[in-house]
Amino acid sequence: MQGGYETFEHGADIGIRGWGQTLEEAFINAAKALFSLMVSNLEEVTPEREEKIEAQGEDLEELFLDWLNKLLAVAGMYNLVFATFSCQILQGYRLKGLARGEKIDPTKHELGVEVKGATYTMLKVAQQDGLWVAQCVVDV
Repeated sequence: MQGGYETFEHGADIGIRGWGQTLEEAFINAAKALFSLMVSNLEEVTPEREEKIEAQGEDLEELFLDWLNKLLAVAGMYNLVFATFSCQILQGYRLKGLARGEKIDPTKHELGVEVKGATYTMLKVAQQDGLWVAQCVVDV
């Protein structure tokens, strides 16, 4: 089975889930799920601008939330939408990554919902059926 991502309904908010052969792939796919909520035509986003992202946590779950919230913060600060990602998870629950995308353009991007932040609701980072899964509910 290959990696991928999905979103799911959760009351007034929305859940995101990424999975993959590696922990990094699950984190990357969850980031794609996150930005697919903001722009429904994510495949149209040109990865012309690159931003470095560093995250840390007390455990894998907190690292995952910090990754997502740092992505949101940088995107919001520069009015960007990200579509491609890479990351490396280091000892001590630290992450170094890159996010690539472009300025939001309402004439090009099919705008979705505004995501305010990743939350502890339904937070899970674990191996399941031979794949890594990273999920949480995001506040919209």
